[in-house]
Amino acid sequence: MHTVVRGAGALGLTVLLLAAATGCQGDGSSAAEPAPTSPTSPTSPTSPTTGTAAATGTATGLAAQQLDWHACPAPTGAQGDGTAPAADWQCATLKTPLDHGKPDGTTIGLALIRSRAKDEQHRIGSLLFNFGGPGASGVATLPALAATYSSLNSRYDLVSFDPRGVGASDGVTCLDDRAMDAATAADSTPDTPDAVKALDDGNARFVAACEHNSGAVLPYVDTESAARDMDLMRQVLGDPKLSYFGISYGTQLGGVYAHLFPQQVGRMVLDSVVDPTKDPQQAALGQAQGFQLALDDFMKACAAQVGAACPTGAGGDEGTAKVTALVQKLAQSPLPTTQGRQLTESLAITGIAGALYSQETWPVLAAGLTQAMDQGTGDTLLQLSDALNGRDAQGHYSNLNAANRAISCVDARQRYSDQDVQQQLPQFQAASPVFGSYTAWGLTACTGWPVPGKAAHPEVSAPGAAPILVVGTTGDPATPVEGARTMAQQLGAGVGVTVTLQGEGHGGYNTGNPCLKQTVDAYLLDGTVPADGTTCG
Repeated sequence: MHTVVRGAGALGLTVLLLAAATGCQGDGSSAAEPAPTSPTSPTSPTSPTTGTAAATGTATGLAAQQLDWHACPAPTGAQGDGTAPAADWQCATLKTPLDHGKPDGTTIGLALIRSRAKDEQHRIGSLLFNFGGPGASGVATLPALAATYSSLNSRYDLVSFDPRGVGASDGVTCLDDRAMDAATAADSTPDTPDAVKALDDGNARFVAACEHNSGAVLPYVDTESAARDMDLMRQVLGDPKLSYFGISYGTQLGGVYAHLFPQQVGRMVLDSVVDPTKDPQQAALGQAQGFQLALDDFMKACAAQVGAACPTGAGGDEGTAKVTALVQKLAQSPLPTTQGRQLTESLAITGIAGALYSQETWPVLAAGLTQAMDQGTGDTLLQLSDALNGRDAQGHYSNLNAANRAISCVDARQRYSDQDVQQQLPQFQAASPVFGSYTAWGLTACTGWPVPGKAAHPEVSAPGAAPILVVGTTGDPATPVEGARTMAQQLGAGVGVTVTLQGEGHGGYNTGNPCLKQTVDAYLLDGTVPADGTTCG
């Protein structure tokens, strides 16, 4: 039971784990190129007004609702672990139709959070964030990462939300905590008929629990419905155009919004882009390749920095063989931890993948691999795995995994059988001896889902939309850089503007690269559109 793509769960790893261990660290000090000096457009693509923007036309129905902003409580269990944000954060609940095809029917509440613009005199409007997943709580994530976006908070209200089915927004509920522990630890790379049956049985239990606990909302947690929610937010927040920052799955959500509402697109940034043209099988194969590339880069940096002390030796084939041997050993003999839980093969692969989302957690990965290989304990890799799976120190899970599967399965029409996976296994294993089988067997997660998928792939063409920044990172493990180029092409000529970061990690802006930060800030704050194909080193 697993899905590798993550947004906020991965972004939060740096905060959670940097103090967990020490080890080798790759050289992240590449020289940044200056921001482009010849922008293709010197003015805002949508010329937003300063001060409080007024909604276009006369608001009616739910668009006329008034939000009751109040002090924010601590995150709920479904949103994840944490404390109440500082006093300058405000929370509210937006009413939206459960079924947008029936706007006067049943409504659900969407949890929102905001930090008001610091320079009210020069305020542009609201900047809406989605941190990915799908299934990440924006209400819990935005305050935790607010320092990253402080320059944008000068003139924007920073706003995020729990999408429908996520966190406090009618969050999908499936397995309880104890059952989730069993599901995340179970064998997800079966190599015998009995193991395949056990994986299928585990998937069936998960699906049945989702249907039993959340069947009424499962048909309505799709990305198109979430995009329509965002347009309602835009109207209620009083913005004539939508300014938006989407990361990982948030890029798919942003692309779908642009397709549905091209004339309402303001300044939009799509960072670490999901390829909208790939089906789940192609996307999973791309992830296997992406995580292997990131692992190779980690091992190369580790060997260069600490030599023989690096747990993966010289890297390359030698390093891959060492990691493969470790996970294969764990399949037969899980390692003990001080928690009393065991580090299984699946948990180890999840932990390794989690650490590859950010170059800042490479030292933690090195320490975790050393601990597992030389000391025979699995504490650090288990901690990495728990962070990616949304499990807190008390053993409580957020609804990240449940929402991830619910949204993914209602979006994608494809359903894969065991035979489909077995046919594709050689290709996946060639792409990555470490992650190939893991990502391939993840394709069966939607088999037996009670709601049919809506489309073969998302539609993101947006003719007539304002220029949209599409950011890709060359070493991104979860959303390979090619996806950014494809997204820009699919958005359409004159709409998608590509910016490439030559670096590591998932979430380019969050790396703090000066060139990329300056480029994105100039676009969002001043409307300066960079030249298509701009590269930051």
